[in-house]
Amino acid sequence: MNGLASNAGYGERAEELVRQYEAVTFEEVHREVLHLFPEQPSAVLDFGAGTGRDAAALAARGHRVVAAEPTAELRRAGQRIHGDTGIRWVDDALPEAPALHASGERFDLILLCAVWMHLADHERPSAMDTLARLVAPGGRVLLSLRHGPVPPGRRMFEITPEETIALARARGLDLLQVTERTDLHDRPGVSWHLLGFESPASPGRATA
Repeated sequence: MNGLASNAGYGERAEELVRQYEAVTFEEVHREVLHLFPEQPSAVLDFGAGTGRDAAALAARGHRVVAAEPTAELRRAGQRIHGDTGIRWVDDALPEAPALHASGERFDLILLCAVWMHLADHERPSAMDTLARLVAPGGRVLLSLRHGPVPPGRRMFEITPEETIALARARGLDLLQVTERTDLHDRPGVSWHLLGFESPASPGRATA
């Protein structure tokens, strides 16, 4: 499994995944952490945006949204389904996110929905470094951790909230919330943790 790419299995099943992702709403997926999303128009980065379900919902709320999705089939589907929302799509991914890093942008919110579990042990520290660089002063990082059986052909790792919290704290990101929840699709043995972090405000750094 370690030899697979982090997004292995997604392009081949894109049609099925489009139906799955779009069958649930932004509000359902993020209900436990909705209060952590910015209320005022903000710069938002959606890592592993998939079909753009969340990115479109955030754009509809007046946010300036960048959707980073490395799987071409999902990116094209998102551009087709949510093409009128003003989302800016980018072919980029963790751990290094070279395109976003090169842009010099900072974001008030970084969202990672069902992304972190694809990163191997040696990738997670550098991925957290990337998040710490990309988040604006006072900005937030919201991510989910998947637990349970790994679907055939995918690359996923069992990651604890404690490890993730320690990585974030070592890079100056403060824990706001950790919540456990069941799987929205009722997959046997699958559960989730939702984690929210905040970057300390620093007047010396500019936002996107």
